[in-house]
Amino acid sequence: MRRHPLLWKLAVLQVSFCLLLIWLIWTWGLSVERSTYFLSPADQDYLARYAQQAEDAWSQGGAVGAEAWRRQLEQAEDTWVAVIGPHLQSLGTTPLSAEEASHLTFMRKLDWPMSRRLQDELPYVSIEFPQHPERGRLVLQLPERLLPTGLTPWTHVITHGVAPALLALLLGLALYRHLVVPLNRLRDRADALRADDLDSPALPLLARRDELGELAQAFEHMAGRLRQSLEQQRLLLRTLSHELRTPLARLRIAHDSDLPPLQLRERLDREVADMQKLLEDTLDLAWMDTEQPSLPTEPILMVSVWEALCQDACFESGWDRARLPCSLGTDCLVQAHLDSLAQALENLMRNAIRHSPAEGRVSLEGWREGDCWHLRLSDQGPGVPDADLERIFKPYQRLTDSGAGFGLGLAIARRAIELQGGRLWASNGHPGLCLHLTLPMARDCLES
Repeated sequence: MRRHPLLWKLAVLQVSFCLLLIWLIWTWGLSVERSTYFLSPADQDYLARYAQQAEDAWSQGGAVGAEAWRRQLEQAEDTWVAVIGPHLQSLGTTPLSAEEASHLTFMRKLDWPMSRRLQDELPYVSIEFPQHPERGRLVLQLPERLLPTGLTPWTHVITHGVAPALLALLLGLALYRHLVVPLNRLRDRADALRADDLDSPALPLLARRDELGELAQAFEHMAGRLRQSLEQQRLLLRTLSHELRTPLARLRIAHDSDLPPLQLRERLDREVADMQKLLEDTLDLAWMDTEQPSLPTEPILMVSVWEALCQDACFESGWDRARLPCSLGTDCLVQAHLDSLAQALENLMRNAIRHSPAEGRVSLEGWREGDCWHLRLSDQGPGVPDADLERIFKPYQRLTDSGAGFGLGLAIARRAIELQGGRLWASNGHPGLCLHLTLPMARDCLES
């Protein structure tokens, strides 16, 4: 199952944004509400002292004292005041009218939020007697000067507009950093490729472990393939133009010469064969590099392949069979494509024979390494300088005193081995050159 790290990152980012917004609304909104709709501690103490005075006036002077104190407070605060008992009856000498009794339907305590009613009416506050709350309470309409200011238009703008906008901006910046910036870098890289700038720096997104990182890796792989294809194309054109010009010039010279017909025919056949070999090898290499085909594999007995190649090599070179020993047994089974493996091994054998001294030997041996077979083809030739061990596998690369050929045999062999999940490299054997191959073991051997 494919994971989606970027999806989870975005999900976490959005959930965090929502939780932060809820927390801000809850905490800050509550704080703003308490600071704008609740009485301050000083105002609460101020009104509580009135309740103490009302209790003292009623305790000392009864209904007359309570009524006198009530009238005095009404005049001082310019508001409606009542001192009532436990059954909502007036403790003064003046009974409550029906309208005044209606004020008692919804009374607020000191620690309740305060605001005007629907008809712009000030709230009514109920304050119990401090000493004996069961005996009565003070009810008054909150004075205008003590009413909390509530949320102002600017407070509404900040709490309901500016704060959510800032959080949304932070969310947008985070999304821009995680999505838009990488996409802009990909766009710049694509523009560079469109402008044939294949050597531009690699994307810094390769270290990411999400979908954008995978996209960057695929993009860089594509850029590498384009760079490789372009280099191969340039190399192909440069090499073919050089390698074909020489035999064509020799053909022209032979055509214009006074050679006998038989010698002329032999010369023409040789030059045509060389050009045909060059074109076939070049097309094979270009096909493997460009298409990278998925070759069907099967279990192959390496001893049989070696014996078949030895027969052809002995016929072509005149070597004795004893000079091509093989120490592999019948247990050496590899999972490979027969034709391409045979072609690769044939190229390696011909290269070894061509560079072997008189009475030299070319041997094949191998051993198991995990789930692979490690094969080694060794000759007794002069070897290759250590600095050129990798260079000999590059197309059209011919070392000094390498003899005839176009420098494609080893390159084709490496491509063929790599297409089958193997490796091919070289080392010096002192004397001679050792060519190493690793190929997957046959599936039948793995299952057994």
